[in-house]
Amino acid sequence: MTESEFHRRVDAVLLQIEETVDASGADVDYENAGGVLTLRFDNGSQIIVNRQTPVRQIWVAARSGGHHFDYDPARDGWFHSGVGRELFDALAELASAQAGIGLRG
Repeated sequence: MTESEFHRRVDAVLLQIEETVDASGADVDYENAGGVLTLRFDNGSQIIVNRQTPVRQIWVAARSGGHHFDYDPARDGWFHSGVGRELFDALAELASAQAGIGLRG
């Protein structure tokens, strides 16, 4: 994947996360600055989603630790390295565990 294609794909994913948060109706604040999306929950915790261009991954930082996602062209999605969990499923689980918030639209 070229660098420009990577950036296009990540930009689309970050926008889709924002739309998912909005559609969920959950009380979550978010900010997208410089390609880093920060989700802020009422309990003061955060989940941070950002791009790691050199390795062509999306990284998610949560209370439970760091999670790295690779793009799988066969499945046209981002999947947790070594675990295989899809990005949006992982974010929903992390938000639920961390803040009791459901992030499904």
